Order: sequence, then structure tokens, then C-alpha cells
Amino acid sequence: MKVHLDINDSYQETVITIQCKEADQMILDLLHDIKRREAPFIVGQQGEMQHLLKPESIHLFRVQHESVHAITAEGAFKVKEKLYELEEQLPSGKFVRLSKSVIANLYELSHFEASFHGTLRVYFHSGETEYVSRHYVNGIKEALKLNRRKS
Repeated sequence: MKVHLDINDSYQETVITIQCKEADQMILDLLHDIKRREAPFIVGQQGEMQHLLKPESIHLFRVQHESVHAITAEGAFKVKEKLYELEEQLPSGKFVRLSKSVIANLYELSHFEASFHGTLRVYFHSGETEYVSRHYVNGIKEALKLNRRKS
């Protein structure tokens, strides 16, 4: 695969063109990742106020009382999207599913603690803790491996 980058001050907008013989899974994944980056904010409700939340400011999304909440340093905000919708919208390199009820921002994770049951306890910089269910342990290990710097 060849990648060409053309940067020019005269361009009015960014255009991405993919030329390929056929749209294989790698191409479909690229398109999916590009589309995920289009959502610059998420609308969250706190009381009667609607707030625009930047994904990078969100520590995690958690299902509480049958609704989804975005947890930030400023508090919890109710969002209209379901977790599976957020999972599709958010950048996969920055957010990862921890359980059926939690999606976490990888850059807000502090450290992990393994348990004998095959689960992980996740600590956030904010002091929050969550558990990674066994079903999602491999996914988080893979996400962390992809974000590791190559030396």
C-alpha cells in the first residue's frame, strides 16, 4: 500500500481519496476510523442544561439506572446514545469497552490490578475504578498494545 500526503495552503478543505482494486477489510476499517473522527463532541445533559462534551475530556461512559452517563472531571452527564452507538462513533484507538456497561478513555487510565478470576480492576487518574470483565480483557490488552510506542 502506498500513502501520499499533499499539504498546501491553497486547499479550502481536507479531501481523502482511496484508490484500490477492491474494498477489502483493511479499507473498510480505514473508512470506519475516518468516519469516527467526524464527531467533534457529544451532547450531555446535567439537570436542565445541555453541555457539549469533547471526547478527550470524557473519562468513561457508564450505564446507570438504564441510561448512559459520560463521566468527566466536571461530573456526570446523561447522554442519549446507547453504549454500542458510542462505541461506533468514538475513535477505537482512544476508547475501549471494559464491560457490558462501561466504555473507557484509554488516556484516562492510570493502572491495572489483576484478580484470580481473570478480570482486571482498572484505576482512572480521577480516582474512579471499574472492572474489566473476562470477555473484554483481550480487547483492552490489544488496545494497549496498539497504543504502545515502538522503540
